[in-house]
Amino acid sequence: MFLGLGNDVKYFFIILSTLFIMANAQEYKAVFNCNAKDMQYVASRMILVERTMDMIEKNGDTTKFAITIHGGCAPIVSKNYDEIVLDEKDLESIKASQQQLIKLSEKGVEVVVCAMSLNANTIPKEDVIPEVKISQNSFIDTIRFQNNGYALMVFE
Repeated sequence: MFLGLGNDVKYFFIILSTLFIMANAQEYKAVFNCNAKDMQYVASRMILVERTMDMIEKNGDTTKFAITIHGGCAPIVSKNYDEIVLDEKDLESIKASQQQLIKLSEKGVEVVVCAMSLNANTIPKEDVIPEVKISQNSFIDTIRFQNNGYALMVFE
């Protein structure tokens, strides 16, 4: 493609091509609001969030994702979820959800849990995994994300 062209011209075309690709890349912004009590469903949605990120990024676009957690979904942020969840069948799903939540956090997803939901689920703030930010009210965070252009995706 660049045969016969000088190095300066080759570098110019490479830089120009890179800038063109970057200028056409799209940013996908979404806040995933988790209120579901069905832990198997939550675990499947957490995996879907990562798959969605991977698909978008594979196409050369970028993601800016957040997850807000409240209500029945709150136990997934507890270091001691096995002490607060009574249904044995939910324990494996909560463990899988929490592992996926940590993985998503490491990939840059902002994770926020509602302090009121922690209280309602008898989860001490000290028991929240370090990847999760504690919010006074996750509704406020969800509204803030939406006001900043994030699409609302709901786990219910």
